[in-house]
Amino acid sequence: MTKKTIAIGGDHAGFGYKSLLIAFLEEAGHTVKDFGTDTADSVDYPDFAHPVAAAVERGDCEQGILVCGSANGVAITANKHQGVRAAICWLEELALLARQHNDANIVCIPARFIDIDLAKAIVNAFLTTDFEGGRHANRVGKISC
Repeated sequence: MTKKTIAIGGDHAGFGYKSLLIAFLEEAGHTVKDFGTDTADSVDYPDFAHPVAAAVERGDCEQGILVCGSANGVAITANKHQGVRAAICWLEELALLARQHNDANIVCIPARFIDIDLAKAIVNAFLTTDFEGGRHANRVGKISC
């Protein structure tokens, strides 16, 4: 697997998974930039989704991971950034398709709906799958406003 710089963040519902995913990523040799939260205390997910999305948008990080209860809030927030394509994934196949067809650069994990082993498999699939380009490139080119 190609070593990457990965931005990661999440809210209180994603805190436990985020910590485990950081260890998983570092063990695989990736550089991880953690944008918080650092506790399971209640927080507002945009406070963590925006910095992750901004790091990907600027090119400081190649890809990003956001973790919250449903993944909806962090995905909606991240997708406000130009050049960010955040995809909610609860199956490995969705992560593969998000990369292959949509060139997604942030994967959003719904911590309350999947177990940690599946979350790790989704992250691994997301990070190791390339964008197919071709007919999909034209479609992806039409996403930004």
